[in-house]
Parts: sequence; C-alpha cells; structure tokens
Amino acid sequence: MDLQALIRDVPDFPKPGILFRDITTLLANPEGLKIALDRLVEQCTPLQPDIIIGMESRGFLFGVHLAYQLGAGFVPVRKPGKLPRAVHTVEYELEYGSDRLEIHQDAIPEGARVLIVDDLIATGGTAKATAQLVQQSAGELIGFAFVIELNALAGREQLPQVPIVTLVQY
Repeated sequence: MDLQALIRDVPDFPKPGILFRDITTLLANPEGLKIALDRLVEQCTPLQPDIIIGMESRGFLFGVHLAYQLGAGFVPVRKPGKLPRAVHTVEYELEYGSDRLEIHQDAIPEGARVLIVDDLIATGGTAKATAQLVQQSAGELIGFAFVIELNALAGREQLPQVPIVTLVQY
C-alpha cells in the first residue's frame, strides 16, 4: 500500500507558505494505519529499545503502539506546564517559531536504550531537542522513527548519528 497516497497536503497551514502534511487521513484509514504501525514495528525491532519517547502530541499516537509491540516503556515529552513533577526542559527552534519541551527528570533510568518517535521530521528541531532531553536524563539514544520525512529541509543532518527510520519521504 502507498502510504503517501493516504497523507493529505494542506497548503498555507499553519501559516502562508507552509505545505502541511496531514496524517489524519492516514490515521482514519484502517488498512493504512495498520500497515504504517506494522512497518514501524518491523523496522524498529532490531534497535531493541527499553524506552520509547513520543513527542506531544502526534508522537504519542505512534510511540505507545511501538512501546507495546516492542515490550518497552513509553515516556511522553510534553509542552511546558503539562507534567506534574520535576522536569528537564529544552528550548528549540521550529521552522516557523520556537518552543520548549519537557520530560520528567526521573522518566528514563540511567543507561536505558531510548528510541524517539514522532509523526514527522522537518528541520529536525523537535527531534534534536528531544535528544537533548534524553542526554539530560542519562539515557542512551539508539535511534529515531518518523512516519514522514521532508527531505528538502535536511532535518536528519541536525540529529545525532544513530539509525533513523522513516516510512514516507517527500
């Protein structure tokens, strides 16, 4: 199945000049969703993660499933003010602004093998910031997994040299 055919293009969102790749159409297609999740599991199994990190919010959708299928724990990385205990924080640049991410300070056991998961990699800012949170938490970053990669924005060049799994590339 061609997963790219199930991803809708939305021009000028969230601001003029941005072509948004909308995965809600992929998520709504039962067969497409199953295939995307199965492919992520298949390609991430060799990495043998202890912890899957999903970034708010679409990373949660794929990360929890991967954690379940791979027998790993799931740790959410959230926007500021959403986590109730002491957190590590990192500020980062997006392709259209800046933001901050947080993780509980006790979320990752020291030396745990961590796989970072999100729906899309564009400039790599969010993924790079999440990798910094893994480092602050004394985890071992073993890879990244994304449903979509926007090649022209060269996001993977911003990331540490670990395996990167992507299902659809533009």
